[in-house]
Amino acid sequence: MKDDDRSVLGGPLAVCSNAPRTGFFRDGCCSTGPEDHGSHTVCTRVTAEFLAFSKKRGNDLSTPRPEFGFPGLRPGDSWCLCAARWKEAYDAGVAPKVFLAGTHEAALKIVPREALVAHAIDLN
Repeated sequence: MKDDDRSVLGGPLAVCSNAPRTGFFRDGCCSTGPEDHGSHTVCTRVTAEFLAFSKKRGNDLSTPRPEFGFPGLRPGDSWCLCAARWKEAYDAGVAPKVFLAGTHEAALKIVPREALVAHAIDLN
């Protein structure tokens, strides 16, 4: 994570998950940069419904891929999703909940703030 990474809340970007370790850079954060063409910037808590949706769309996140060091996700795991995939799931009514403090501000280029806030876990 870079020191200047900011969350959609405007503060420093919080860790999303170290177990399993997530993020484009596998640093536990939804950091991004020019090489992250998928914008892995939305920190979520995945659900069975979302995992099934993603698998149907060709992105199987539940099957372990040990050759890539990927344990496979289970419902309840936190994970940095591609902003476009989260938006697709949102449009289909199956978007997982979001940790705003761990969601990178770059997600706002793809996902409306209102949609993220409506799915927030970390707002009072």
